[in-house]
Amino acid sequence: MPLRRAAIALLLFCLMPLVFSSCAVRRRLITRLGGNTAQPLHSVDKNSLVAAVARQYDAIRDFNVTVNMAPALGSAEKNKVTEYKDVRAYILFRRPADIRILGLYPVVLGKAFDMVSNGTDFKLYLPSRNRFLVGLDTVEQPSENKLENLRPQHFLEALLVKPLDTAANKILMENFTDEDNAFYILHELHEDGDGQLTLRRTIWYNRVDLNIARQFIFDDDGNILTDARYEQWHAFDNVGFPRHIEINRPRDEYGVVIDVTKADINKGVSDDKFVLDQPEGTTLQVIGPAPPAPPPPPPSRRRRPRTPRKQTT
Repeated sequence: MPLRRAAIALLLFCLMPLVFSSCAVRRRLITRLGGNTAQPLHSVDKNSLVAAVARQYDAIRDFNVTVNMAPALGSAEKNKVTEYKDVRAYILFRRPADIRILGLYPVVLGKAFDMVSNGTDFKLYLPSRNRFLVGLDTVEQPSENKLENLRPQHFLEALLVKPLDTAANKILMENFTDEDNAFYILHELHEDGDGQLTLRRTIWYNRVDLNIARQFIFDDDGNILTDARYEQWHAFDNVGFPRHIEINRPRDEYGVVIDVTKADINKGVSDDKFVLDQPEGTTLQVIGPAPPAPPPPPPSRRRRPRTPRKQTT
């Protein structure tokens, strides 16, 4: 019996280094980016990321991009999403806020939609419905008709991530890194006069390549206005721009997937590209409050003809 106990004790003694060493070195396999083995991660501070957002935004003065676009109407919350066929589209932008999006049906290349905005009001032409919609860029109350919630500015907010307002808002940084994810998240919060904080935006940076991966824009109640995702960053004309963009507008109940096939950046876009007149025979529809009327033309500076004086004799 003592011999048996001694043998067991000796076996346990021999196994102890294996047990404890295996506990000490055991690691979970970390995979990211679709199951690939983990890549080295970048480490940066908050100020560097805040500066990177501004630098990326300032690098683009204008662009003219050709994309394949897959729109969808509906809401994931309501389990009702209708996807539409891909369209080829051209998106044009010029600072400070001019944007135009022209969509063409595949194969026949007939016009699917055409919309333009100057940052204040928008115009939207829908040939299939023979309608020409005009209104302000802001959506005060979402319409049951999802098409009436489309705004060019929603696309622009997603395509160009605006710099963080460090003067008016507080910026916090979160390191969200685990076995499946590796992100730095910038939280932009606004503090009102009573000390209440409101979350305005979050910007997600991928720690593998330090490119923007996602952006959330919130309303005052914390509901998501825009959820934009960015992938496949590429240098077009020496300026970084994502090839794949997914835009979701849950409150307005529409979304779109954009794949960039060609991009001309900072090569200039002329004034006429942002002119969209109502086609003859279409029905005009004003969405929400009417947009402000254009200012009257300046008065003529031509001098009135002088009345000849009577000659006295």
